[in-house]
Amino acid sequence: MMSLDSQLKTIIDAIPILAWSMRPDGSIDYFNQQWTEYTGMPIEQALNWGWKVAKHPDDLPRIFEVFERATESGQPFEVEGRIRRRDGVFRWFLVRGNPLRDPTGAIVRWYGTDADIEDRKRAEDAVRATEQNLRLIVDNIPGFVWTMMASGEVDVVNQQMSQYLGTTAAELKEWFSFLHPDDRQYVVERWRKTVATGEPYEVEYRLRRYDGVYHWFHCAGSPLRNRDGCIDRWYKLLTDIEERKRAETELARAFEEIKRLKDRLQDENLVLREQIDRTQMFEEIVGESQALKVAVSSVARVAPTDSTVLLLGETGTGKELFARAIHEHSLRSEGPFVSVNCAAIPDSLIASELFGHEKGAFTGAVQRRLGRFELADGGTLFFDEVGDLPLDTQVKLLRVLQEREFERVGGIRPIKVDVRVIAATNRDLSRAVSEGSFRRDLFYRLNVVPIEIPTLRERRDDIPLLVHYFVDRYGRKVGKKISEIDDGSMNLLKDYSWPGNIRELQNIIERAVIVSDSPILNIDENWLSQPLLVSETNSHFEPFQKISPEMQKSIIETALRESGGRVYGPTGAARKLGIPRSTLESKIRALRIDKNRFRSEAFVDEGD
Repeated sequence: MMSLDSQLKTIIDAIPILAWSMRPDGSIDYFNQQWTEYTGMPIEQALNWGWKVAKHPDDLPRIFEVFERATESGQPFEVEGRIRRRDGVFRWFLVRGNPLRDPTGAIVRWYGTDADIEDRKRAEDAVRATEQNLRLIVDNIPGFVWTMMASGEVDVVNQQMSQYLGTTAAELKEWFSFLHPDDRQYVVERWRKTVATGEPYEVEYRLRRYDGVYHWFHCAGSPLRNRDGCIDRWYKLLTDIEERKRAETELARAFEEIKRLKDRLQDENLVLREQIDRTQMFEEIVGESQALKVAVSSVARVAPTDSTVLLLGETGTGKELFARAIHEHSLRSEGPFVSVNCAAIPDSLIASELFGHEKGAFTGAVQRRLGRFELADGGTLFFDEVGDLPLDTQVKLLRVLQEREFERVGGIRPIKVDVRVIAATNRDLSRAVSEGSFRRDLFYRLNVVPIEIPTLRERRDDIPLLVHYFVDRYGRKVGKKISEIDDGSMNLLKDYSWPGNIRELQNIIERAVIVSDSPILNIDENWLSQPLLVSETNSHFEPFQKISPEMQKSIIETALRESGGRVYGPTGAARKLGIPRSTLESKIRALRIDKNRFRSEAFVDEGD
């Protein structure tokens, strides 16, 4: 008589579908003959966990998850998965499993079947595709709906779109001809990229109505794919956004106006910050010398007028301080005070800096910019180092002074301004006029009220007052209490020639306060060891600005040659000449000296 297992195996083999039995731990201990014949796997290979190779790898995680839940709960289970036929083709099966329990209720074995559901799955896919088609159409209504084949040919257009275009799908082979000419290239390129990637897309463009009027539309396109993942057709929905576009245009105009006002406010804030910074640099005019009183008296007389003022004096004498004093005591004191250093701006940018520029006027002009003249409208414009202005800019400046109007760089509309001009220079403009480097007519326009600003050498009596003023100022700034100045240091300061004038004194005192560890301020004599200007052809000392340009050029070139082309530093030409680095740089540019040439000469000398 056959054992129970043998009888069960005989029964399972007789089942006309794929069947199997599984141990409580989930491992398979038997497959019927139909299963092994279908898969082509010997039963010895399929037992335990060998059966996994017959399942589609994408389905295994889901099948194992169902198995684990079933073994934990002890409940019957169902799961769909693909099984590979002996010829390598996968077909869908419905896997069902039921537990077998002993009298105590414990599971001793699982029995299951695999039923072929391939035909049902295909039918479901077909229904799903139909449902997807209907869903896309329904979701895109109301609106202009049209479909395109994967090749790009128009397939179907709904009634609303046909009425809008005044044509049918058959007449839409050249659909891009209905696009606005300005949008056509972009939309066609966008469509080609979309076809290449197969991704949904959105785009906005203008579409021509049957009467020739263009309206803005938002187009959303989605692909429909078959079960192999290939695109069968495209579904597109067009929504009229003409009103939204008009609102956006009006909003953009409003934002542009806001931006213009914001830029104007930023420019005015920039001027205000510059005024604050400059005012903090020179808080007040300090001194009681006769030379200073003469200059201050001239300022007091000319300030209430609207006359052009020309401030003359060496570098570092405080010409901008006097210019601000004129502005603050004028009828324009409530207006802006705008300063421009003509020597610090490259020749190629000076016109844009003074007169502003329009967007696109030159490379890098990404937006319109107001110039210093517009920023100073209603106030005062201070030209520092006006003698360094290029000749072509001098012509434009003369026109503004004469006609009170100008055009921005790249602009064609004249702009009226009401500006008082104060100019300053450390050059001899009369000599510059005779040499042709400064326009005579501009000189006469600027030289209405000339005021000489005295050098620190001419007002040595003011040095103690200035020293105490700067000591107090920088002492409070760094948190130090300095009660007195060493007598030797004060005498040293009085006897020094001060080629850099008040600015140099200010820097010396600031440095001394910073390094001081005592309430008594001391000045290191080495800080004042710069020699006065001497030349081989001129053995006596004389102020640098009174030497002819030819002489200045010769002296500077000699100093550059001796310093190997170095302008600043312990061995630089500025230290040799005893003038500030900024002054020497300005002179080098004005006299068109190639300082790099002396570096080359130094290299050759070292090589020799």
